[in-house]
Amino acid sequence: MRLTKLEIFKNKHFLALAGNGIISVVSVVNMSLIYRSLDKTHVGMWFFFLTVYGLSDAIRNGFLSTATVKFYTGTEEARAKEVLGSVWFLAIAITLAFASLSLVALPFAGMIHSEGTMVIIKWFGITCLSSLPYTVTFWILVADERYIPILWLRLINNGVTIIAIVAFVLLDEMSLEKLLLINFLTNCLTSLACFVAHFTRINNILSRTTHCIKELANFGKYSLATNLSSNLLSSADTFILNIFLGPAAVAVYTLPQRLMEFVEIPLRSFIGTGMSGMAAAFNKNDMGRVAYIFKKYSGMLTWLFIPMAILAFFFADFAIGLLGGGKYVHTEAPVVYRLFMIMAILYPIDRFNGVTLDIIHLPKINFYKVLVMLVSCVTTDLIGVYFTKSIYGVAFASPFTLLAGILVGSAALRKHIDYSFRGVFIYGYTECVALIKDKVIRPIFNRG
Repeated sequence: MRLTKLEIFKNKHFLALAGNGIISVVSVVNMSLIYRSLDKTHVGMWFFFLTVYGLSDAIRNGFLSTATVKFYTGTEEARAKEVLGSVWFLAIAITLAFASLSLVALPFAGMIHSEGTMVIIKWFGITCLSSLPYTVTFWILVADERYIPILWLRLINNGVTIIAIVAFVLLDEMSLEKLLLINFLTNCLTSLACFVAHFTRINNILSRTTHCIKELANFGKYSLATNLSSNLLSSADTFILNIFLGPAAVAVYTLPQRLMEFVEIPLRSFIGTGMSGMAAAFNKNDMGRVAYIFKKYSGMLTWLFIPMAILAFFFADFAIGLLGGGKYVHTEAPVVYRLFMIMAILYPIDRFNGVTLDIIHLPKINFYKVLVMLVSCVTTDLIGVYFTKSIYGVAFASPFTLLAGILVGSAALRKHIDYSFRGVFIYGYTECVALIKDKVIRPIFNRG
Protein backbone atom coordinates (compact mmCIF):
# COMPACT_ATOMS: atom_id res chain seq x y z
CA MET A 1 0.00 0.00 0.00
CA ARG A 2 2.90 2.36 0.66
CA LEU A 3 4.23 1.73 -2.82
CA THR A 4 0.87 2.60 -4.30
CA LYS A 5 0.79 5.91 -2.47
CA LEU A 6 4.33 6.68 -3.56
CA GLU A 7 3.45 5.95 -7.16
CA ILE A 8 0.44 8.27 -6.90
CA PHE A 9 2.60 11.15 -5.68
CA LYS A 10 5.06 10.55 -8.53
CA ASN A 11 2.31 10.40 -11.15
CA LYS A 12 2.60 13.25 -13.67
CA HIS A 13 -1.16 13.82 -13.72
CA PHE A 14 -1.29 14.12 -9.93
CA LEU A 15 1.70 16.48 -9.85
CA ALA A 16 0.26 18.70 -12.58
CA LEU A 17 -3.16 18.76 -10.91
CA ALA A 18 -1.74 19.37 -7.43
CA GLY A 19 0.56 22.11 -8.70
CA ASN A 20 -2.21 23.92 -10.53
CA GLY A 21 -4.53 23.42 -7.56
CA ILE A 22 -2.15 24.92 -5.00
CA ILE A 23 -1.28 27.87 -7.21
CA SER A 24 -4.92 28.52 -8.10
CA VAL A 25 -5.91 28.61 -4.44
CA VAL A 26 -3.10 31.11 -3.76
CA SER A 27 -4.21 33.16 -6.78
CA VAL A 28 -7.79 33.24 -5.53
CA VAL A 29 -6.59 34.44 -2.12
CA ASN A 30 -4.58 37.16 -3.89
CA MET A 31 -7.65 38.23 -5.84
CA SER A 32 -9.73 38.34 -2.67
CA LEU A 33 -7.20 40.65 -1.01
CA ILE A 34 -7.08 42.90 -4.07
CA TYR A 35 -10.87 43.17 -4.26
CA ARG A 36 -11.04 44.05 -0.58
CA SER A 37 -8.14 46.53 -0.48
CA LEU A 38 -8.80 48.58 -3.65
CA ASP A 39 -11.91 50.38 -4.85
CA LYS A 40 -13.84 49.13 -7.88
CA THR A 41 -12.22 51.63 -10.25
CA HIS A 42 -8.64 50.64 -9.36
CA VAL A 43 -9.57 46.95 -9.37
CA GLY A 44 -10.90 47.48 -12.88
CA MET A 45 -7.68 49.27 -13.92
CA TRP A 46 -5.59 46.39 -12.54
CA PHE A 47 -7.51 43.81 -14.52
CA PHE A 48 -7.45 46.01 -17.61
CA PHE A 49 -3.64 46.17 -17.29
CA LEU A 50 -3.55 42.36 -16.93
CA THR A 51 -5.71 42.09 -20.04
CA VAL A 52 -3.33 44.25 -22.11
CA TYR A 53 -0.29 42.41 -20.73
CA GLY A 54 -2.11 39.16 -21.42
CA LEU A 55 -2.32 40.07 -25.10
CA SER A 56 1.47 40.42 -25.26
CA ASP A 57 1.89 37.16 -23.39
CA ALA A 58 -0.52 35.53 -25.82
CA ILE A 59 1.72 36.60 -28.69
CA ARG A 60 4.85 35.23 -27.01
CA ASN A 61 3.19 32.03 -25.81
CA GLY A 62 1.20 31.54 -28.97
CA PHE A 63 4.26 31.85 -31.16
CA LEU A 64 6.52 29.57 -29.11
CA SER A 65 4.93 27.54 -26.29
CA THR A 66 3.20 24.86 -28.41
CA ALA A 67 6.11 24.92 -30.86
CA THR A 68 8.54 24.22 -27.99
CA VAL A 69 6.59 21.13 -26.90
CA LYS A 70 6.01 19.90 -30.46
CA PHE A 71 9.55 20.26 -31.85
CA TYR A 72 11.53 19.59 -28.65
CA THR A 73 9.72 16.69 -26.96
CA GLY A 74 11.33 13.29 -27.54
CA THR A 75 14.10 14.55 -29.84
CA GLU A 76 17.82 13.71 -29.79
CA GLU A 77 20.23 15.91 -27.82
CA ALA A 78 21.59 17.89 -30.78
CA ARG A 79 18.11 18.60 -32.11
CA ALA A 80 16.90 19.54 -28.61
CA LYS A 81 19.68 22.13 -28.24
CA GLU A 82 18.94 23.54 -31.67
CA VAL A 83 15.23 23.92 -30.88
CA LEU A 84 15.75 25.46 -27.42
CA GLY A 85 18.38 27.87 -28.75
CA SER A 86 16.06 28.99 -31.51
CA VAL A 87 13.16 29.33 -29.04
CA TRP A 88 15.28 31.57 -26.79
CA PHE A 89 16.38 33.73 -29.73
CA LEU A 90 12.81 34.32 -30.87
CA ALA A 91 11.52 34.87 -27.32
CA ILE A 92 14.14 37.56 -26.65
CA ALA A 93 13.41 39.29 -29.96
CA ILE A 94 9.65 39.37 -29.32
CA THR A 95 10.09 40.64 -25.73
CA LEU A 96 12.45 43.43 -26.78
CA ALA A 97 9.89 44.50 -29.38
CA PHE A 98 7.26 44.76 -26.62
CA ALA A 99 9.60 46.74 -24.35
CA SER A 100 10.34 49.20 -27.15
CA LEU A 101 6.62 50.05 -27.38
CA SER A 102 6.71 51.49 -23.85
CA LEU A 103 9.87 53.46 -24.65
CA VAL A 104 8.29 54.94 -27.78
CA ALA A 105 5.13 55.95 -25.89
CA LEU A 106 6.88 57.36 -22.81
CA PRO A 107 7.80 60.79 -24.32
CA PHE A 108 4.10 61.39 -25.04
CA ALA A 109 3.02 60.65 -21.46
CA GLY A 110 2.38 64.32 -20.71
CA MET A 111 -0.30 64.44 -23.40
CA ILE A 112 -2.24 61.53 -21.89
CA HIS A 113 -4.85 62.19 -19.20
CA SER A 114 -6.17 58.64 -18.77
CA GLU A 115 -4.84 57.02 -15.59
CA GLY A 116 -5.41 53.53 -17.01
CA THR A 117 -3.41 54.31 -20.17
CA MET A 118 -0.56 55.78 -18.11
CA VAL A 119 -0.40 52.60 -16.04
CA ILE A 120 0.05 50.56 -19.21
CA ILE A 121 2.74 52.86 -20.66
CA LYS A 122 4.73 52.87 -17.42
CA TRP A 123 4.56 49.18 -16.50
CA PHE A 124 3.93 47.18 -19.69
CA GLY A 125 7.49 47.01 -21.08
CA ILE A 126 9.34 46.21 -17.85
CA THR A 127 6.73 43.61 -16.87
CA CYS A 128 7.30 41.80 -20.18
CA LEU A 129 11.07 41.83 -19.62
CA SER A 130 10.81 40.63 -16.02
CA SER A 131 8.74 37.59 -16.97
CA LEU A 132 10.82 36.44 -19.97
CA PRO A 133 13.21 33.92 -18.29
CA TYR A 134 10.43 32.49 -16.15
CA THR A 135 8.12 32.07 -19.15
CA VAL A 136 10.63 30.27 -21.40
CA THR A 137 11.71 28.05 -18.50
CA PHE A 138 8.09 27.08 -17.94
CA TRP A 139 7.73 25.95 -21.57
CA ILE A 140 10.84 23.79 -21.26
CA LEU A 141 9.77 22.21 -17.97
CA VAL A 142 6.31 21.41 -19.36
CA ALA A 143 7.89 19.75 -22.40
CA ASP A 144 10.14 17.73 -20.06
CA GLU A 145 7.13 16.92 -17.81
CA ARG A 146 9.08 18.20 -14.77
CA TYR A 147 6.12 19.27 -12.68
CA ILE A 148 7.82 19.54 -9.29
CA PRO A 149 10.17 22.38 -10.40
CA ILE A 150 7.17 24.04 -12.04
CA LEU A 151 5.33 23.88 -8.73
CA TRP A 152 8.25 25.39 -6.80
CA LEU A 153 8.72 28.24 -9.27
CA ARG A 154 5.04 29.08 -9.25
CA LEU A 155 5.00 28.92 -5.45
CA ILE A 156 7.86 31.43 -5.37
CA ASN A 157 6.02 33.75 -7.74
CA ASN A 158 2.61 33.53 -6.10
CA GLY A 159 3.81 33.02 -2.55
CA VAL A 160 5.97 36.15 -2.47
CA THR A 161 3.14 38.09 -4.11
CA ILE A 162 0.63 37.16 -1.44
CA ILE A 163 3.09 37.90 1.39
CA ALA A 164 3.79 41.36 -0.05
CA ILE A 165 0.10 42.12 -0.58
CA VAL A 166 -0.78 41.02 2.98
CA ALA A 167 2.03 43.22 4.34
CA PHE A 168 0.76 46.32 2.53
CA VAL A 169 -2.84 45.56 3.49
CA LEU A 170 -1.91 45.25 7.18
CA LEU A 171 0.01 48.54 6.96
CA ASP A 172 -3.03 50.08 5.23
CA GLU A 173 -0.77 51.23 2.37
CA MET A 174 -2.09 49.08 -0.47
CA SER A 175 -2.50 50.89 -3.80
CA LEU A 176 -2.62 50.11 -7.51
CA GLU A 177 0.95 51.42 -7.96
CA LYS A 178 2.27 49.12 -5.21
CA LEU A 179 0.41 46.16 -6.72
CA LEU A 180 2.11 46.77 -10.08
CA LEU A 181 5.49 47.03 -8.34
CA ILE A 182 4.89 43.76 -6.46
CA ASN A 183 4.03 42.03 -9.73
CA PHE A 184 7.23 43.28 -11.39
CA LEU A 185 9.55 42.38 -8.48
CA THR A 186 8.10 38.88 -7.99
CA ASN A 187 8.59 38.20 -11.70
CA CYS A 188 12.23 39.29 -11.34
CA LEU A 189 12.70 37.04 -8.30
CA THR A 190 11.17 34.01 -10.05
CA SER A 191 13.28 34.58 -13.15
CA LEU A 192 16.39 34.82 -10.97
CA ALA A 193 15.46 31.49 -9.34
CA CYS A 194 15.28 29.92 -12.82
CA PHE A 195 18.86 31.03 -13.54
CA VAL A 196 20.17 29.94 -10.12
CA ALA A 197 18.61 26.48 -10.53
CA HIS A 198 19.99 26.18 -14.09
CA PHE A 199 16.52 25.55 -15.52
CA THR A 200 16.64 28.15 -18.29
CA ARG A 201 18.93 26.28 -20.72
CA ILE A 202 19.70 29.72 -22.17
CA ASN A 203 23.23 28.60 -23.11
CA ASN A 204 21.58 26.63 -25.94
CA ILE A 205 21.04 29.92 -27.74
CA LEU A 206 24.51 29.31 -29.22
CA SER A 207 23.08 26.20 -30.94
CA ARG A 208 20.30 28.08 -32.73
CA THR A 209 20.10 27.75 -36.50
CA THR A 210 18.42 29.86 -39.14
CA HIS A 211 16.64 26.77 -40.44
CA CYS A 212 15.13 25.95 -37.02
CA ILE A 213 14.15 29.57 -36.41
CA LYS A 214 12.28 29.57 -39.73
CA GLU A 215 10.74 26.19 -38.88
CA LEU A 216 9.47 27.47 -35.53
CA ALA A 217 8.26 30.71 -37.11
CA ASN A 218 6.41 28.88 -39.87
CA PHE A 219 4.57 26.72 -37.34
CA GLY A 220 4.24 29.56 -34.86
CA LYS A 221 2.55 31.98 -37.22
CA TYR A 222 -0.63 29.92 -37.04
CA SER A 223 -0.43 29.02 -33.36
CA LEU A 224 0.35 32.70 -32.71
CA ALA A 225 -2.72 33.77 -34.62
CA THR A 226 -4.73 31.17 -32.74
CA ASN A 227 -3.42 32.13 -29.30
CA LEU A 228 -3.74 35.85 -29.96
CA SER A 229 -7.27 35.40 -31.25
CA SER A 230 -8.02 33.19 -28.24
CA ASN A 231 -6.71 35.87 -25.89
CA LEU A 232 -8.68 38.54 -27.72
CA LEU A 233 -11.64 36.23 -27.35
CA SER A 234 -11.25 36.11 -23.56
CA SER A 235 -10.37 39.82 -23.44
CA ALA A 236 -13.12 41.11 -25.74
CA ASP A 237 -15.63 41.18 -22.89
CA THR A 238 -13.24 43.27 -20.78
CA PHE A 239 -12.50 45.77 -23.55
CA ILE A 240 -16.18 46.19 -24.46
CA LEU A 241 -17.24 46.59 -20.83
CA ASN A 242 -14.42 49.07 -20.16
CA ILE A 243 -15.41 51.17 -23.19
CA PHE A 244 -19.19 51.17 -22.70
CA LEU A 245 -19.70 50.67 -18.94
CA GLY A 246 -16.37 51.67 -17.30
CA PRO A 247 -13.75 50.08 -14.97
CA ALA A 248 -16.26 49.33 -12.18
CA ALA A 249 -18.19 47.02 -14.55
CA VAL A 250 -14.90 45.30 -15.43
CA ALA A 251 -14.29 44.66 -11.71
CA VAL A 252 -17.73 43.07 -11.25
CA TYR A 253 -17.49 40.92 -14.42
CA THR A 254 -13.93 39.80 -13.66
CA LEU A 255 -14.93 38.43 -10.25
CA PRO A 256 -16.85 35.38 -11.58
CA GLN A 257 -14.17 34.96 -14.24
CA ARG A 258 -11.56 34.60 -11.49
CA LEU A 259 -13.70 32.04 -9.71
CA MET A 260 -13.51 29.96 -12.87
CA GLU A 261 -9.91 29.32 -11.82
CA PHE A 262 -11.24 26.23 -10.04
CA VAL A 263 -12.36 24.90 -13.42
CA GLU A 264 -9.04 25.85 -14.98
CA ILE A 265 -7.12 23.78 -12.39
CA PRO A 266 -7.99 20.34 -13.84
CA LEU A 267 -8.37 21.75 -17.34
CA ARG A 268 -4.82 23.12 -17.52
CA SER A 269 -3.42 20.01 -15.85
CA PHE A 270 -5.04 17.58 -18.25
CA ILE A 271 -4.19 19.72 -21.28
CA GLY A 272 -0.54 19.97 -20.19
CA THR A 273 -0.09 16.23 -19.74
CA GLY A 274 -2.37 15.32 -22.65
CA MET A 275 -0.58 17.65 -25.07
CA SER A 276 2.83 16.04 -24.48
CA GLY A 277 1.29 12.56 -24.80
CA MET A 278 -0.45 13.42 -28.05
CA ALA A 279 2.71 15.05 -29.41
CA ALA A 280 4.74 11.90 -28.69
CA ALA A 281 2.05 9.73 -30.32
CA PHE A 282 1.76 11.96 -33.38
CA ASN A 283 5.54 12.01 -33.86
CA LYS A 284 5.32 8.18 -33.98
CA ASN A 285 2.43 8.40 -36.47
CA ASP A 286 0.09 6.70 -33.95
CA MET A 287 -3.17 8.52 -34.68
CA GLY A 288 -5.15 5.91 -32.77
CA ARG A 289 -3.29 6.89 -29.61
CA VAL A 290 -3.89 10.57 -30.32
CA ALA A 291 -7.64 9.92 -30.60
CA TYR A 292 -7.63 7.82 -27.42
CA ILE A 293 -5.89 10.53 -25.35
CA PHE A 294 -8.25 13.18 -26.74
CA LYS A 295 -11.42 11.24 -25.89
CA LYS A 296 -10.14 10.02 -22.53
CA TYR A 297 -9.06 13.39 -21.14
CA SER A 298 -11.85 15.56 -22.56
CA GLY A 299 -14.47 12.96 -21.55
CA MET A 300 -13.23 12.59 -17.97
CA LEU A 301 -13.17 16.35 -17.47
CA THR A 302 -16.69 16.70 -18.90
CA TRP A 303 -18.05 14.27 -16.32
CA LEU A 304 -16.04 15.97 -13.55
CA PHE A 305 -17.45 19.41 -14.39
CA ILE A 306 -21.11 18.33 -14.18
CA PRO A 307 -21.22 18.03 -10.34
CA MET A 308 -19.00 21.13 -10.05
CA ALA A 309 -21.56 23.12 -12.08
CA ILE A 310 -24.43 21.88 -9.89
CA LEU A 311 -22.63 22.91 -6.70
CA ALA A 312 -21.70 26.30 -8.14
CA PHE A 313 -25.31 26.97 -9.11
CA PHE A 314 -26.49 26.66 -5.50
CA PHE A 315 -23.50 28.29 -3.81
CA ALA A 316 -22.77 31.14 -6.25
CA ASP A 317 -23.68 33.90 -3.78
CA PHE A 318 -21.45 32.40 -1.10
CA ALA A 319 -18.51 32.02 -3.52
CA ILE A 320 -18.82 35.60 -4.79
CA GLY A 321 -19.06 36.98 -1.27
CA LEU A 322 -16.09 34.91 -0.11
CA LEU A 323 -13.83 36.14 -2.90
CA GLY A 324 -14.93 39.73 -3.41
CA GLY A 325 -16.71 40.65 -0.21
CA GLY A 326 -20.34 41.39 0.55
CA LYS A 327 -20.45 44.48 -1.69
CA TYR A 328 -20.37 42.23 -4.79
CA VAL A 329 -23.07 39.72 -3.74
CA HIS A 330 -25.93 41.96 -4.84
CA THR A 331 -24.34 42.80 -8.20
CA GLU A 332 -24.63 40.82 -11.45
CA ALA A 333 -21.63 38.66 -10.43
CA PRO A 334 -23.49 35.61 -8.92
CA VAL A 335 -25.79 35.20 -11.95
CA VAL A 336 -22.84 35.52 -14.33
CA TYR A 337 -20.93 32.91 -12.32
CA ARG A 338 -23.82 30.44 -12.57
CA LEU A 339 -23.91 30.89 -16.34
CA PHE A 340 -20.15 30.41 -16.65
CA MET A 341 -20.23 27.18 -14.63
CA ILE A 342 -23.02 25.71 -16.77
CA MET A 343 -20.96 26.53 -19.86
CA ALA A 344 -17.88 24.95 -18.25
CA ILE A 345 -19.32 21.48 -18.88
CA LEU A 346 -18.44 21.95 -22.56
CA TYR A 347 -15.04 23.59 -21.98
CA PRO A 348 -13.02 20.31 -22.14
CA ILE A 349 -14.32 19.38 -25.59
CA ASP A 350 -13.66 22.88 -26.93
CA ARG A 351 -10.15 23.16 -25.46
CA PHE A 352 -9.04 19.69 -26.52
CA ASN A 353 -10.41 20.29 -30.01
CA GLY A 354 -7.98 23.20 -30.33
CA VAL A 355 -5.00 21.48 -28.73
CA THR A 356 -5.44 18.36 -30.87
CA LEU A 357 -5.64 20.40 -34.08
CA ASP A 358 -2.31 22.04 -33.16
CA ILE A 359 -0.67 18.72 -32.28
CA ILE A 360 -1.68 16.99 -35.55
CA HIS A 361 -0.10 19.92 -37.39
CA LEU A 362 -3.29 21.73 -38.31
CA PRO A 363 -2.75 25.06 -36.51
CA LYS A 364 -4.29 26.89 -39.46
CA ILE A 365 -7.62 25.13 -38.89
CA ASN A 366 -7.43 25.86 -35.17
CA PHE A 367 -6.86 29.52 -36.01
CA TYR A 368 -10.00 29.57 -38.16
CA LYS A 369 -11.92 27.97 -35.28
CA VAL A 370 -10.84 30.64 -32.80
CA LEU A 371 -11.42 33.38 -35.37
CA VAL A 372 -15.03 32.25 -35.79
CA MET A 373 -15.40 32.34 -32.00
CA LEU A 374 -13.88 35.84 -31.82
CA VAL A 375 -16.23 37.22 -34.46
CA SER A 376 -19.17 35.59 -32.70
CA CYS A 377 -18.04 36.98 -29.33
CA VAL A 378 -17.59 40.59 -30.45
CA THR A 379 -20.82 40.60 -32.45
CA THR A 380 -23.00 39.12 -29.70
CA ASP A 381 -21.30 41.25 -27.00
CA LEU A 382 -22.04 44.48 -28.86
CA ILE A 383 -25.63 43.44 -29.50
CA GLY A 384 -26.05 42.43 -25.85
CA VAL A 385 -24.62 45.68 -24.45
CA TYR A 386 -26.65 47.77 -26.91
CA PHE A 387 -29.97 46.26 -25.85
CA THR A 388 -29.37 45.67 -22.11
CA LYS A 389 -26.88 48.43 -21.20
CA SER A 390 -25.58 46.05 -18.53
CA ILE A 391 -23.09 43.26 -17.79
CA TYR A 392 -25.81 40.68 -18.50
CA GLY A 393 -25.71 41.58 -22.17
CA VAL A 394 -22.08 40.47 -22.40
CA ALA A 395 -22.50 37.39 -20.19
CA PHE A 396 -25.48 35.90 -22.00
CA ALA A 397 -23.71 36.28 -25.35
CA SER A 398 -20.98 33.83 -24.24
CA PRO A 399 -22.77 30.49 -24.92
CA PHE A 400 -23.13 31.36 -28.62
CA THR A 401 -19.37 31.81 -28.87
CA LEU A 402 -18.62 28.49 -27.16
CA LEU A 403 -21.03 26.52 -29.34
CA ALA A 404 -19.62 28.09 -32.51
CA GLY A 405 -16.09 26.95 -31.53
CA ILE A 406 -17.18 23.40 -30.69
CA LEU A 407 -19.03 22.95 -33.98
CA VAL A 408 -16.12 24.20 -36.11
CA GLY A 409 -13.45 22.27 -34.17
CA SER A 410 -15.42 19.01 -34.13
CA ALA A 411 -16.14 19.15 -37.85
CA ALA A 412 -12.42 19.60 -38.60
CA LEU A 413 -11.21 16.83 -36.29
CA ARG A 414 -13.63 14.24 -37.65
CA LYS A 415 -11.66 14.29 -40.90
CA HIS A 416 -8.46 13.13 -39.17
CA ILE A 417 -9.29 11.07 -36.06
CA ASP A 418 -12.03 8.74 -34.84
CA TYR A 419 -14.19 11.32 -33.08
CA SER A 420 -17.78 11.69 -31.97
CA PHE A 421 -19.48 13.37 -29.02
CA ARG A 422 -20.90 10.01 -28.01
CA GLY A 423 -17.39 8.53 -28.02
CA VAL A 424 -16.07 11.33 -25.81
CA PHE A 425 -18.81 10.78 -23.20
CA ILE A 426 -18.45 6.98 -23.26
CA TYR A 427 -14.64 7.05 -22.96
CA GLY A 428 -14.88 9.63 -20.21
CA TYR A 429 -17.43 7.61 -18.25
CA THR A 430 -15.45 4.37 -18.64
CA GLU A 431 -12.19 5.98 -17.52
CA CYS A 432 -13.86 7.68 -14.53
CA VAL A 433 -15.40 4.39 -13.38
CA ALA A 434 -12.06 2.59 -13.81
CA LEU A 435 -10.25 5.30 -11.86
CA ILE A 436 -12.74 5.18 -8.97
CA LYS A 437 -12.54 1.38 -8.80
CA ASP A 438 -8.73 1.38 -8.87
CA LYS A 439 -8.01 4.31 -6.55
CA VAL A 440 -11.01 4.30 -4.19
CA ILE A 441 -12.99 1.05 -4.05
CA ARG A 442 -10.09 -1.42 -4.38
CA PRO A 443 -7.90 0.18 -1.65
CA ILE A 444 -10.92 0.15 0.73
CA PHE A 445 -11.52 -3.57 0.22
CA ASN A 446 -7.80 -4.37 0.32
CA ARG A 447 -7.50 -2.52 3.62
CA GLY A 448 -10.43 -4.47 4.98
